[in-house]
Amino acid sequence: MTKNEIADVLSDIGTLLELKGENPFKIRAYLTGARALEAIEEGELARLIAAEQLESVKGIGEALAQKITELHTTGRLEFYDKLKASIEPGFVELLQIPGLGPKKIRALHDRLGVASIAALTTACQEGKVAELEGFGEKTQEKILAGIRNREAYGRRHLWWEAHEIAAPIVAGLRQLPQVVRAEAAGSLRRGLETVGDLDFIVGASEPEPIMAWFTGLAGVKEVTARGETKSSVRFEGGLQADLRIVPDDQFVFALHHFTGSKDHNVQMRQRALARGLSLSEWGLVPAEGEGTAKEKAAEEKKKRGAAGKSGGKEKPDGGGGQWELGTETDLFAALGLHFIPPELREGLGEIEAAEQGELPRLVELTDLRGAFHNHTTASDGRNTLTEMAAAAEALGWEYLGIADHSKASFQANGLSEERLLKQVEEIRALNASRRFRTHVFAGVECDVLPDGKLDYDDDLLARLDYVVVSVHNVFTQDEATMTRRIIRAVEHPHTTMLGHLTGRLLLRREGYRVDAAKVIDAAIANDVIIELNASPWRLDMDWRLWRKAAEKGLLTSINPDAHETSGLEHVRAGVNAARKGWLTKENVFNTRALKDVTCRLQAANDE
Repeated sequence: MTKNEIADVLSDIGTLLELKGENPFKIRAYLTGARALEAIEEGELARLIAAEQLESVKGIGEALAQKITELHTTGRLEFYDKLKASIEPGFVELLQIPGLGPKKIRALHDRLGVASIAALTTACQEGKVAELEGFGEKTQEKILAGIRNREAYGRRHLWWEAHEIAAPIVAGLRQLPQVVRAEAAGSLRRGLETVGDLDFIVGASEPEPIMAWFTGLAGVKEVTARGETKSSVRFEGGLQADLRIVPDDQFVFALHHFTGSKDHNVQMRQRALARGLSLSEWGLVPAEGEGTAKEKAAEEKKKRGAAGKSGGKEKPDGGGGQWELGTETDLFAALGLHFIPPELREGLGEIEAAEQGELPRLVELTDLRGAFHNHTTASDGRNTLTEMAAAAEALGWEYLGIADHSKASFQANGLSEERLLKQVEEIRALNASRRFRTHVFAGVECDVLPDGKLDYDDDLLARLDYVVVSVHNVFTQDEATMTRRIIRAVEHPHTTMLGHLTGRLLLRREGYRVDAAKVIDAAIANDVIIELNASPWRLDMDWRLWRKAAEKGLLTSINPDAHETSGLEHVRAGVNAARKGWLTKENVFNTRALKDVTCRLQAANDE
């Protein structure tokens, strides 16, 4: 196990012990050990374990050192396994309700006998929670809102989590000898921020072995349907996946149809009809003639038998013939369109733009040369400055921006003025050492206070390479007040970027109310970048706002908001959102070379 994975286990043990009502000192020991572990570099942890010197680290005693060593060497901990088994499942579920920590869950259980979400719902509806000391009406209402949100969001999953399940499945399908082609479709392929379920399309002529492989995948909790050409499974996390197998000459049509969106497909079918054609998941045929595309596909299947597969490309001959197209590019061309990337298929003008040849060359992951808004162990990150720099170098980035939290974010171990200046010195020294090819910029994620002022004075902000300003508290302000608050921060002369515009957490929390159009105009007027926060839980500013904003001249930076080295890779989710927002390489600040980025940041500081 890595040090962060071990720290997760220690933190989880602390939470579970608190649920059981264990000694507070024992609980704190595990949480302190987790924090101490995060401050150690990965290589140093291995050295300390090998030298049996782990106890020399402040916050790690003999018992904890033994558990860390066991996790590091074996990947398991018997004590942890037994502890998990001893906790009522309903208790762990209750932790998923926002605002409910172990102490409150314990109080609800001890005073009201609550041990499940269903029991908690009943207790809230009967007003019993509000009567408890330390809770009250507002807490009760927040709990009910959290339960409602959990039910509403429970049917969807973050794109990143769905992608991590889907990617190895697609790779596995492509390795099967019976498979000609395989792709993921649906909202995953379109890069939507959340995904309802997974769709896999396979071109093949021998479905049975493929179905057996798919339904037997590790992690499948339930096979909900299994047929000759379609099967459905549900994974342990609740995500459902459908596999459809079609003859390879129908693959393109099925892939396009099941990629969607519904609005895009309706418009494509209307375009086909206007040309005397019928488009469906089964093919593209004349709208009149020997019947529908589905009927035509059934006839062809009978002719081919179990193993037949047609080749070549034939246009319809007026007698019910079918277009046989090799790629989606061919399909769009058959309807007089340039290829439309999956991310744009939302029925929002992409067909008209494709007809005129006006689709943009969308930004790609390989266009990024670095990223800003990243955290280290100096605040609430889980890897050190040097570990983050090394990870950025491993990605081939030219630069990395460090933006730890400011002092007002006390819950995130925000930096005092003295600690921030010390970090700036460390970054300057690291660059001077030339230890890494990646240049590190010294920045900060500065809290926007409730009145719109920034968390540090101007003299300190002027000593940084850049400043990201973000709202982290008092989310309940009305729209007009929040908008004024953010605009005041945007207008500050030392502001470089605005972080996560709405503060939303996908599937957890709606964003605060803000007039995005006014903030966008203020950012453009003040030459401020609005980030596209690439954290899979944020993807904020929303992709639906970017096309118009970019047309008006707004610049973005795709920032991962990484709190550990692996989080740097979240830029991929941000690129998805940027592409859905019709953004090009030119619209994205961190596609620029180090020299150009440095010049812009220095020029902004000199103004």
